[in-house]
Amino acid sequence: MFLTELEGLARRNNSIKQSLYDTYNVKRGLRNDDGTGVLVGLTEIGDAHGYIVDENEKVPDEGRLRYRGIDINDIVKGCQKVKRHGFEEVVYLLIFGKLPTKQRLEGFIHTLDELREIPEAFVQDAIIKAPSSNIMNKLARSVLVLYSHDKNPEDRRLSNILRQCVQLIAQFPRLAAYGYQSYAHHFKKETLFLHHPRQGLSTAETLLHLIRANGKYSKLEADLLDLMLILHAEHGGGNNSTFTTHVVTSADTDVYSAISAGIGSLKGLKHGGANIKVVQMMENIKSNVKDHSNEKAVENYLAQIVRRKAFDKTGLIYGLGHAVYTKSDPRAELLKKKLAKLAKEKGCLDELQLYYTVERLGPKVFADIKGSSKIISANVDFYSGFVYRMLGIPTELYTPIFAVSRIAGWSAHIIEEKISGGRIIRPAYKNISARAQYIPLEDR
Repeated sequence: MFLTELEGLARRNNSIKQSLYDTYNVKRGLRNDDGTGVLVGLTEIGDAHGYIVDENEKVPDEGRLRYRGIDINDIVKGCQKVKRHGFEEVVYLLIFGKLPTKQRLEGFIHTLDELREIPEAFVQDAIIKAPSSNIMNKLARSVLVLYSHDKNPEDRRLSNILRQCVQLIAQFPRLAAYGYQSYAHHFKKETLFLHHPRQGLSTAETLLHLIRANGKYSKLEADLLDLMLILHAEHGGGNNSTFTTHVVTSADTDVYSAISAGIGSLKGLKHGGANIKVVQMMENIKSNVKDHSNEKAVENYLAQIVRRKAFDKTGLIYGLGHAVYTKSDPRAELLKKKLAKLAKEKGCLDELQLYYTVERLGPKVFADIKGSSKIISANVDFYSGFVYRMLGIPTELYTPIFAVSRIAGWSAHIIEEKISGGRIIRPAYKNISARAQYIPLEDR
């Protein structure tokens, strides 16, 4: 009650006039006025391209995503052509900078298999006996607890950092799956089951095996989840969670602290939690537009959303638009190519058509109502939640599975920061408060 009474005071004394940001040329969100990002570092790991700058003007362009200079489309095609899962190859590429030979890839996959083990005492004490209502918080806490199970957690040598990163990458599927099982058992009163990972399974197969009571999955399901992991593994150094790991690592802290900080960032609804909002929005549309084939009715309801009269009244059509991509998001395009087959298998073709309709009409509605000429397209979050739902993955696991993938990129950037950074990241904030005198307590 006492703190509630002080809420207004806290609000008044932490509200900065918006005009002052312009006065002092503050790059809010580390974004320039034209929407481009403020250059704060260099990287060789990932490159997300969505526009070009021509004569100081931002010009929309088709989206491209490259891992270590290799186009994501080529990586996906190369793996799918020979019908094998590619996430493990992507992890190797991101961390070590080169595509592995067949022998090295086999050795790396075997290493991941060996490192998936986690201490039994940890499973009992840190997961089963300490459930969390949010799996991302459970994941972050688990990472920090694993620090205590590391015999050499503070060793800053590259060999030890590599070992810690690869070990966490291998353990993340179990941490996420077990965290969910503990949550479901304690908060949803469901039966607790904990499968042990099987040797020889890919990360996608391991995830599906661990989160399902019968441990079974189809090849198509595993293939699509592997694609999801590939597409989410890395997105340049500027995305919020990766930049967070750079900032924390630059302070010369340990790997566990840096990874847990990345998890905290990814949890946010403006970052890794965005796909949940898309699913919620689509469920809301389905509830309020009875005939999904009636495009005019869908368009009218989208207009209500943009006018802040429907859904969560934020005026946002979730899953459309991106900080970097303009004309297209290559991750969304790759997902769309695989969606129809799974939707047919799961009996979700009608719902898929609704997604297509919203993707097509959403930008038009936004432009008509806002009078904006900004080009927006569907991003990966628009379809990823739909994929997870068709795979029978609980909503609570959507963002943790994102983390299972993105830890590959985080690890690569932690290593890059350790080797090439060298200075603590310390941007400036201008203090604009007036000078004040201290008043003795009895005179206040």
